[in-house]
Amino acid sequence: MAAYSTRHYGSSRYGLHDPKVIVEHLTESSTYGPIWTMFAQNVADNELHELPGVCTHFVIDQNGKIHQLVPLRLMCRHTVGLNWTAIGIEHVGFNPSDVLDRPKVRAASLRLTNWLRCREGIKVSNVIGHNESLKSPYHLEKVRRLRGQTHDDFPTSAMRKYRAALRKLTC
Repeated sequence: MAAYSTRHYGSSRYGLHDPKVIVEHLTESSTYGPIWTMFAQNVADNELHELPGVCTHFVIDQNGKIHQLVPLRLMCRHTVGLNWTAIGIEHVGFNPSDVLDRPKVRAASLRLTNWLRCREGIKVSNVIGHNESLKSPYHLEKVRRLRGQTHDDFPTSAMRKYRAALRKLTC
């Protein structure tokens, strides 16, 4: 992660210090098992073809169970341009409705995100969907060809609903 951080952010640190962003993701799978297998491999990823492999801090499965995969003190590779300052949360599913329309999953996600947000002092506006990564004021990417790279999971329309629900929770 230190080598990745040097290439992409200009700093050789591998720790996650004072995170400013939480990024919500979708796994593009219907169960937790394949996601665990993918993250556990630590092989060069299919998209960028580099190590370390992709990772995330948390996965919320299709039943609302929260799995922590990586300690919060470590940087994870989940969002180009934001890994240096972002906590990653993956949700088992294909569409935002797989989170927003499933009461157990939605409740678990909001509870985890709110706890992390309050613990780290992260503003609700900095809880974003992966699709919103390029709009983040914290986005930083040294590799020119990746500066505009993002994914379509959790677009702004879904995140407006998510953030509205999150604002109703207190620290």
